[in-house]
Amino acid sequence: MGVMGSNLALNFADHGFSVAVCNVTPDLTDKVLREHPHEQIKGYYDLKAFVGALERPRRVIIMILAGKPVDDVIDELLTVMEPGDMILDTGNSYFEDTVRRAAYVESKGLFYFGVGVSGGERGARFGPAVMPGGDADAYAHVAPFFEAIAARAADGVPCCAYMGTDGAGHYVKMVHNGIEYADMQLIAEVYLLLKYAGGCDNAQMSDIFEEWNTGELRSFLVGITSKILREPDDLGSGMLIDRIIDRAGQKGTGRWTSIEALREGVDLSLITAACNARVLSNCTAERAAAAAGVGTEPCADVPANFVETVRRSLYIGKIIAYTQGFALYRAAARTHGWHLDYAGIARIFRSGCIIQAELLGHIAAAYEKDPELPLLLLDEFFLTRIRSYLPDLHSTGAYAAAHGIPVPALLSAVSYLDMLCAPQMGANLIQGQRDYFGAHTYERTDRPGSFHHQWDHVIQSY
Repeated sequence: MGVMGSNLALNFADHGFSVAVCNVTPDLTDKVLREHPHEQIKGYYDLKAFVGALERPRRVIIMILAGKPVDDVIDELLTVMEPGDMILDTGNSYFEDTVRRAAYVESKGLFYFGVGVSGGERGARFGPAVMPGGDADAYAHVAPFFEAIAARAADGVPCCAYMGTDGAGHYVKMVHNGIEYADMQLIAEVYLLLKYAGGCDNAQMSDIFEEWNTGELRSFLVGITSKILREPDDLGSGMLIDRIIDRAGQKGTGRWTSIEALREGVDLSLITAACNARVLSNCTAERAAAAAGVGTEPCADVPANFVETVRRSLYIGKIIAYTQGFALYRAAARTHGWHLDYAGIARIFRSGCIIQAELLGHIAAAYEKDPELPLLLLDEFFLTRIRSYLPDLHSTGAYAAAHGIPVPALLSAVSYLDMLCAPQMGANLIQGQRDYFGAHTYERTDRPGSFHHQWDHVIQSY
């Protein structure tokens, strides 16, 4: 039980629940009790005693490193727990592992929940967004606890809702993280545009993001960006942002999201671009060699109203990120038989989590109006914004491409919209190519069915 686990325990305790804590390493239990004394929290050093202290049905929350450690803890718990008890995994487990574990645990007569928790250390302590998945009837035994500790949206509604069976909760959290990757990448690209094209210094950019955070871009990530740009370097002079190395890590949830999109046949190009950007950011030697060999284009004068143009581009990028993420939710619901409430998902993201934003209220409204909406951007609210802001996105993308400013997520948004709106995508030629070299057949515009043309089948060297 690390920081996240101890913060969750404190959150439960603050809401009047009696909490038992136990670690594989007794020293960690002592550390938690010493650093976070609370009359509602009691530590245990033996798993049997820990489980025995809980009232039936027992609810054991585990928050540990994803992967084999979770399986090991489950096996240990099964030796001391009884039918009807519940195991709740609140870590970032891969949803397929959660599906497998749920089947295994339930075969022993117990219940298993995969619970997505977003909000980081502070969210765990003071109110996260919570996405539980598991048995619908058993959820009644855990709902009061999670709803009590969850963040509250502006309307007072807890940011916690039942997602569906087995892996649904962890799937929703996984895609949440994918959207988070995209949102962060979009903001990083806007930072580059304002800095290198707009000529803004850190203080000016901080002011811009602060102003944006009062309007339709209001969000947790835009808000903290303004603060990060004003943070002084505590280990030296100047601003901290200028001392942070230009490379970003990842823990895998964004990558999982991109892989799932390929499996489901969903275009997740913006989120995948964000993952790829982090990968390439770590290729420092290759980047240096390419920059020396190819060079970059100097930035010319920026278009009029550049800051507003960039703001609008960012807003469209966010719309596309959510459009793609919710399209993946729809595909997964069909594949796995989950009854995902898309409006409900948007509502629980309104507070407590990393992607909390003004935009989510409009997303919830769109799915409340039409739960079967095939693509989020087809809602009239978003169509109106796209029609108005699309010229800005094209302008921003063209300027960045012409002057060597890397904006892969923004350009992915451009390409996604252009492909959606284009009368032709060139796929007819691809059908012809596939039929030529592989006899994969093609479909016609003037009659139904699949056809194979007798091409010249001699494959010659070009």
